[in-house]
Amino acid sequence: MAGVTGSVVGIAAYSISQTGGQRLSVIVGCLIGVAVVLGLELYRRSAQLTEVRLVLLGNEMSFTTKTDMRQAAQRMFFQAATRVATRPLEDGSGNLREALTSLKTLFDLYREPLEGHMTPPPPAKGDSVYELALDILNFELAPFLAKWHPGLKDFEDRHPDRDETDWPQNAEFRAELRQLQERLRPYVIGLGEIAGIRDPERHLRPSGRSTQARPAVPHQDGARPGPRE
Repeated sequence: MAGVTGSVVGIAAYSISQTGGQRLSVIVGCLIGVAVVLGLELYRRSAQLTEVRLVLLGNEMSFTTKTDMRQAAQRMFFQAATRVATRPLEDGSGNLREALTSLKTLFDLYREPLEGHMTPPPPAKGDSVYELALDILNFELAPFLAKWHPGLKDFEDRHPDRDETDWPQNAEFRAELRQLQERLRPYVIGLGEIAGIRDPERHLRPSGRSTQARPAVPHQDGARPGPRE
């Protein structure tokens, strides 16, 4: 291959050297133009490619981010960062039905691109941001919604005139919601990292914006609740 390439380059150089005047200037100008355009394109592509490594639930994921992946991660980050999936629901405040509805809406927003025909194929190297979304759906949102939506609906149907504070499982729901938020937090911060957001964790702080030192994220110990396939 090296010999063939060298022969072709040699023939081209010899042919150009035999050409003079205006034709030589045109050929040289075209070659310079092509070299400049290719160089700028290669620089643009290399500048847009960034490798992001995350450790989530004991599994390392690697993302070679491009513009489309960063845009998808940014959308998913903002969708989660503005909902009860990451925002506190203090005891005695908020509405449980609205919280479940917000989580269901987030579930639908994350699932829609996974089922759409416009979803890009997995990258040749590394993981896809849509794999991260699939993990959020299958391991976190779906089990929580499957458990708590029927329970609250049953209470609402049997006691339409009573407030949800009378629901016997009110405190348990809130406790498990806080646990869900803690598990979702590394995922959402990871989406922010992929999107290229500077310090994505600051957008997830409570309203008090605590200044206490925090451990590096997104890292979380423990085994994923299911094998990756």
